[in-house]
Amino acid sequence: MDLGIAGRWALVCAASKGLGRGCAEALVKEGVNVVVTARGVEALEATAAALRALNPAVEVRAVAGDITTEAGRAAALAAAPQVDILVNNAGGPPPGDFRDWEREAWIAALDANMLTPIALIRASVDAMAARGFGRIVNITSGAVKAPIDVLGLSNGARSGLTGFVAGLARQPALAGRNVTINNLLPGAFDTDRLRTTLAAGAKKSGQPLEAVVEARRRVAPAQRFGDAAEFGAFCAFVCSAQAGFLTGQNLLLDGGAYPGTF
Repeated sequence: MDLGIAGRWALVCAASKGLGRGCAEALVKEGVNVVVTARGVEALEATAAALRALNPAVEVRAVAGDITTEAGRAAALAAAPQVDILVNNAGGPPPGDFRDWEREAWIAALDANMLTPIALIRASVDAMAARGFGRIVNITSGAVKAPIDVLGLSNGARSGLTGFVAGLARQPALAGRNVTINNLLPGAFDTDRLRTTLAAGAKKSGQPLEAVVEARRRVAPAQRFGDAAEFGAFCAFVCSAQAGFLTGQNLLLDGGAYPGTF
């Protein structure tokens, strides 16, 4: 299927690895020019080179910096002639007990996982509407659907973004101008973050890492972890010309792990 987005410009945040990179790769394969951001210069440049090799016909621009800062956002936005597609993504805050978190921890979580996506949406959404096309995808977490007790910072910040998007996406000035805003909620995907979390869990419990990994893998009926490439392909479709009637939705990709009907 031709997704009808060749030649568009996308800004993909936290794209040097993991789910962000999966999204950037899928968009590049569809002929989308991309600006990719991340904090680590070396990993980002390596990813940018791989993206260019994937499709030499598109333009790939790498902007290293902290997207949670005004300067980082300004640099990323300035690198694109226009933003037709925005993929908001940021690493999740650390797990723990809310009794141990001071105000600074909450503010950092809100900055990264709620306020930064909102700032980027604010900077780009009206221009999208003026051009008559826009796709915004926020990578949140399956924990928005089924909260995880040790991820209180993430539960709170990402749920705040979800509530904000629910109202914004339904504004006729946006939805009526072919601008969609949706959230992708990943479950357990085979990423560095998952591996780090599983290793920490194994160390805390004293169990062999292999046993912890296998137990986590079997939580989902799919009996496996997700792959960043399949997540990226789904993201690309949500950004497609054909997805113009899909907006304000929370799309759960978790291999069937969530047990509810709704």
